[in-house]
Parts: sequence; structure tokens; C-alpha cells
Amino acid sequence: MSTQDAAALVLEDGRIFRGTAFGARGSTLGEAVFCTGMTGYQETLTDPSYHRQIVVATAPQIGNTGWNGEDNESVGRTGNADDSRMWVAGFAVRDPSRRSSSWRSTGTLGEEMARQDVVGIAEIDTRALVRHLRTRGSMKAGIFSGDALTDVDALIETVRSQPSMVGADLAGEVSTTEGYTVDPEGEPRYSVVAVDLGIKSNTPRMFAQRGIRVHVVPANADIDQVRALGADGVFLSNGPGDPATADSVVRLTEQVLGDGTPLFGICFGNQILGRALGRSTYKMTFGHRGMNIPVIEHGTGRISITAQNHGFALEGEAGEEFDTPFGRAIVSHTCANDGTVEGVRLLDDSAFSVQYHPEAAAGPHDAEYLFDRFLQLLDKKAGQ
Repeated sequence: MSTQDAAALVLEDGRIFRGTAFGARGSTLGEAVFCTGMTGYQETLTDPSYHRQIVVATAPQIGNTGWNGEDNESVGRTGNADDSRMWVAGFAVRDPSRRSSSWRSTGTLGEEMARQDVVGIAEIDTRALVRHLRTRGSMKAGIFSGDALTDVDALIETVRSQPSMVGADLAGEVSTTEGYTVDPEGEPRYSVVAVDLGIKSNTPRMFAQRGIRVHVVPANADIDQVRALGADGVFLSNGPGDPATADSVVRLTEQVLGDGTPLFGICFGNQILGRALGRSTYKMTFGHRGMNIPVIEHGTGRISITAQNHGFALEGEAGEEFDTPFGRAIVSHTCANDGTVEGVRLLDDSAFSVQYHPEAAAGPHDAEYLFDRFLQLLDKKAGQ
């Protein structure tokens, strides 16, 4: 192996995994996390919620279907799909496919990573790495290849010196810089303001399919901007970072709830609604990231297999009711694996949120009905 082809993934606790360079050569820093999805790597890599994270794929072979121009989940910071990009800090895989086999493919994964300057590593024991992260927890990491692969002690120090994900205020770094509108399919029924905390492209599409016009606004939007749009509802998107830092969005949410406007949130938006209702958040040991995570809805007993990507969660217990400034609320959903809070709602049904992704483009689609539930709230508010 040439010097330029060698690579190393370095963890803050000193553990090192050596392999080969994949994608761009150089160095990158981020939080090492693992994703259990067997498919959908393009959606993962372009999901803004993975900003500043090095994703470890548990599926042994990655890149089989190459890369195409249609499946990106990033909408670009201007709302223009042409500005779509990978948001991961780096990518670690075991066995990158040597060819792409799909009629939709426009190139290979490795070529696209190199084009976008995303540093990766291949041919490492991802099973051992994932077991390590499950035991020790997600941690600071770095991938180094080519000329960046230098003295081990210096690399470890570089990894340790990067900022922690705790206290990271990242939503503003991935949010749109200007508002834009996604028109509905067919006759418009309602309009919704979507606060872009790292929104994925399939979310406005899911609303549009239901006749809802979506006004996407930046993460720093205030209540006057929201009210000026005269929307029938408000949506809080997914996004990266520590929800404890998102005080301005929490304040906006409190004002929306005070107006009595129907509200729906997912992922980061679930944590924001929870904070507005008085709940606290905490950092999970290794988080939930994948497409196969079971969630129980306690009001119905329904179990959905869900796509998730979060390293923080709300405090609470299954079925717990609690007082808020906006009326009584309940912990409506929890994870069947570990009891993590997966959803909250006001008992008057004016606002609800879930920790998982009902809009998951790569699937599963078990939770897609939640968009219809929000539509029912808009119908109720309109007196229909």
C-alpha cells in the first residue's frame, strides 16, 4: 500500500483503526457514531442532522448502487437542490463496492466523496469499532490519510482538542440562509411554516402531497416572521447539535403554542417542543441511528419500525403526564429497545412531536401516517 493510500481512524481514547483511504485524502474531525441502516447511504450522507459527525456504517458493503443526483436529502442552504451536499464530517466503511450497479447511478460513492472533499476510510473492522462505541459511547474522532497521516501522538491530541458535541449549536450552520416556498400538489388546502433546523428534502414533499404549501424559514426566524406568513400550522424540523443550546427556537415554539397554532415536530423538533413544555434533555451514550428502531405509541399500542438519527433525548417515562404552561401533556411514544422518549404531545392535541423520521425517504414508511395526523389537526382548527 502506498503512503497516499494509507488511512487511520483515531478515537479520543487512543484506539486506532488502520485501513485505506476512501474518498478524499486529508484529514477530518467529528464525533464517531454508527448507523445500522442496511440501505440508504446516500440519504444518510446528505442528511444535515449528521453535520460534524463521522458515520460508521455497520452494513459490511457500501456503495453498491453508486451515487445519483436525485436521492440527496440536503436541500441546500439557499433552498436550491443544486446546492445539495454531503453533511457528514467523514465516512468509515468495511468493504466499499468496487463498482456501482444501478441504472440510476451517475458515478461511484468514492468518486462523489472525493469530488465533495469528504474524507473517508475503508477496510477497517467496523464490527470491532461499533462494539467499542457501544461500550464506551460516541466520542471525538478523526480520519487521517495521505500527507495528513503523521505522528500518532499528534493525531490523538488533534482529535481530543476539537469541540465536544455537548453544547454544540449547529442548527444555524445547516439551516437555509433565506426563506423559500414549496407549493402543494394540486389544489392548496393549507399552508405551514417549516422552521429549518436541518430540514430534509422529503419533508416539504410529504406536505405537498397532502395539498399543503410549505414556507421554509431559517432557524433564527422570530415570531413576527412566522405570524406574517399567516400559516395554518408550524413545523419544527430535524437538525444537528445539542438542543440545550437552541434557546431562540424554544422561545419561538412557546410563542407559537401561546397563539394556539397547530404544531408538529420531528427529531430535533421533538426536543425543541419538549423543552418548550418544560422538559430537559440529555446526551445519550451512543444514540439511535438507523432504519430499524421499534417505537411504541402508548395511546394505541401501535408499534412502528422507524428511521432515526439522534444523540440527544428528552427526559421522561412512558405514558408520563405532566403540567405545562400550555396545558397537560404526555410522553406519547417510547423506544421498545431502551425506553427512550420518542414523542410528546399536548393532551388537547394542538401540538405533538416524535423523535424519529416519518419522512424517511429510504424507508421504512411505517410512520408516514403522522403527516395525515397533522393534517387532521389543521382540519380541526379550520372547523372542518
